[in-house]
Amino acid sequence: MKTTKQPETIQTNKERAGSRLGEILQVLRKHQISKGLTPVRLREILEDLGPTYVKLGQIMSMRSDVLPEEYCRELTSLRTQVKPVEFHQMKDLLEKELGAPVSQVFSCLDETPLGSASIAQVHRGRLLSGEEVVVKIQRPNIREIMSEDIVLMRKAAGILNLAMHTKDIVDFRSIIEEMWKTTQEEMDFQKEAENLKLFAENQKDIAYITSPKVYEEFTTSKVLTMSYIGGIQIDRLEELRTLGYDNTEIGQKAAENYCKQILDDGFFHADPHPGNLWIDGGKIAWLDFGMTGRLSEGMKHILKNAIMAILQNDMYSLKNTFLALGTPRSPVNHAQLYTDLDDIVRRYLSMDFGSMNLGKLLEELLDMLKTHEISIPADITMLCRSMMTMEGTLKVCSPNVSLIQILSVHMSQSIWKEFDLKHELKHNARLIYMSSEKALEIPAQLSDLLNIVKNGQVRVNLQENEGRQWRKSIYAIANRLTLALLTAAMLLTSAIFSFTDIHPEIVGIPWISFLFLIVSGLLAVYLLLTIFLKR
Repeated sequence: MKTTKQPETIQTNKERAGSRLGEILQVLRKHQISKGLTPVRLREILEDLGPTYVKLGQIMSMRSDVLPEEYCRELTSLRTQVKPVEFHQMKDLLEKELGAPVSQVFSCLDETPLGSASIAQVHRGRLLSGEEVVVKIQRPNIREIMSEDIVLMRKAAGILNLAMHTKDIVDFRSIIEEMWKTTQEEMDFQKEAENLKLFAENQKDIAYITSPKVYEEFTTSKVLTMSYIGGIQIDRLEELRTLGYDNTEIGQKAAENYCKQILDDGFFHADPHPGNLWIDGGKIAWLDFGMTGRLSEGMKHILKNAIMAILQNDMYSLKNTFLALGTPRSPVNHAQLYTDLDDIVRRYLSMDFGSMNLGKLLEELLDMLKTHEISIPADITMLCRSMMTMEGTLKVCSPNVSLIQILSVHMSQSIWKEFDLKHELKHNARLIYMSSEKALEIPAQLSDLLNIVKNGQVRVNLQENEGRQWRKSIYAIANRLTLALLTAAMLLTSAIFSFTDIHPEIVGIPWISFLFLIVSGLLAVYLLLTIFLKR
């Protein structure tokens, strides 16, 4: 029986892949992809291709280290609401996962979902014990469907970059692999349950913060059962004011808690848009922990140093922090890096906190790192996108609240809490001792230096990057001079041959004279174009 069914299965998979490829090509033709890629066109294509590609776009929007900023901004507007699956299919999967009929677990379960996304949809219900819950149920066969799409994406990635000339804009292959890795983690609801429990543990002492409680006995890798949180979305300002809430206070507390997540906990909500922040019973409720970020102790320390360097306008420390944070893919031009950092930070520090745009500052810093070919970890790019999202949420619900101001205040308080007088005294005493030792060595070192100078052994080292740039410039000048001399020589040769009787003739001059004239003309045009295009 196995031998008769196996070819049929292979044929079915091939037919399905062929059919899906046909759908993809049809969507690409519809959006005239041959004319090139734009941010809007990319978003529309991903929306038309379905849930897998919507998820790809959502993850791409967080990766400003591999995607230009205008593309990231456009992809953040991808719809999160997709067409829901029929309830009977979700019910079958739910009963299979829980190992019991729905009626033996829930006294009621709404057939219409509260929300439907690319991986799962959420239904409201009530347990037999009476607790109000929401049940997040994974779409049937979503892993298999997405896996098949990923295979096609991998095959098409190189072709798309070549066909659409996007190699310098989008590296589809790296984005696809990152998306698949992230999505597989999101498809394990046990991990999201762990995220919820960790967040609750981190916030247990914060009276004004809440999050859904996980019902572990009704949670599997494909089903997540959580306590229901109602209330009002954070951006419904009029409704909140009617109930007596102060929007500024809400924004301040949400921002303060967000800073705590980053700087103290090292575990943060990576998608803090208004739909994931609700006000319920006087508390700020954080929802949907499918996308979170983590920072190690070392990374938190580096991040704090970066923030302090920006606030203190310390370019030397900021440059060193970026180099510690990222990995240079080519030799670093330190002088240019200093200049670029100084230019960006000075412009923003000249503003007051109220008018400072943290999102714009982060965008420019990320673009500058890309220019200098310094790659940074995915968690840091996710943090930057998350901070931009949080700042956008605050602008909507509490325009007077400055995220960077709260971040700096939190930093100051954190430094003061961590201050250990005894440790600092020991550290400073050690530094004084080491400095005094080095000071005693200075006369001997000066004597050695003078001897080296006297013996003519001084050697000056130029920075490699600057030397390479000089060589490139000299080569370019030499090439143009050579080309100009060659053009002049061929023009002169053409003039000399024009006085001979060589036949046949073209437009009244010997054919060889005409040939040299044409070649010298082409070289002259090429030379002028290179001068004007590469000024």
